[in-house]
Amino acid sequence: MDAVIKIGGSLAKDAAMLRRCCNRISEIGKKYSATVVPGGGMFADAVRQIDQQYRLSPEISHRMAILGMDQFGLFLSQIIPHSCATYLIDDVMQLSKIAVVPIFLPSRLMFRENALEPSWNVTSDSITAYIASRLKANKVILVTDVDGIFSSDPKRHPHAKLIPALSAAELLHLTRRTSVDQFLPKLLLKIQLDCYVVNGAHPERIEAILDGQDTVCTLVKSQNK
Repeated sequence: MDAVIKIGGSLAKDAAMLRRCCNRISEIGKKYSATVVPGGGMFADAVRQIDQQYRLSPEISHRMAILGMDQFGLFLSQIIPHSCATYLIDDVMQLSKIAVVPIFLPSRLMFRENALEPSWNVTSDSITAYIASRLKANKVILVTDVDGIFSSDPKRHPHAKLIPALSAAELLHLTRRTSVDQFLPKLLLKIQLDCYVVNGAHPERIEAILDGQDTVCTLVKSQNK
């Protein structure tokens, strides 16, 4: 598997942008073996609101949020041309062979293997990296609504600088929130996979990453190299 690509739910706020991104992902699927993992988006946000109001157990809120990823994945299967949603790893491999983009719905695998802690520190970012390790993918690509990881929040600080590359160990020791979840660097160190954070408003950058070309993004390296 060349890559596992997470399409973040934040992209759904701009329908035209999401459709452009999805169309490019479809084209990428003809050239590379790439699996899409859905973010949680508005479905996970609904779970957060319920959790804040009713103080759910971590296990229940975690499972509900993963089911939200399934819902966003079913939606993506309607707008990514030549795609198919599946719960099965074996299906992913077969679909890739015939240039159909697999959209992996994570709930069954994650509920069965229960490999990640039930916490809001673990979101679709870490779940995508875990699935990539199970699929033996070469790269993890997190497609979001910002260019990558910045020196500070770019939505609040217009002069924040993009960090082109850093190690997972360096990311782990950052004391502020970034555009990825808090557990991700720990997992990348464990599974030894490089991860790219890229802006879905520029889907050509996703293909550039797969082509091995320099582009605007943040590379989180699993090792200090």
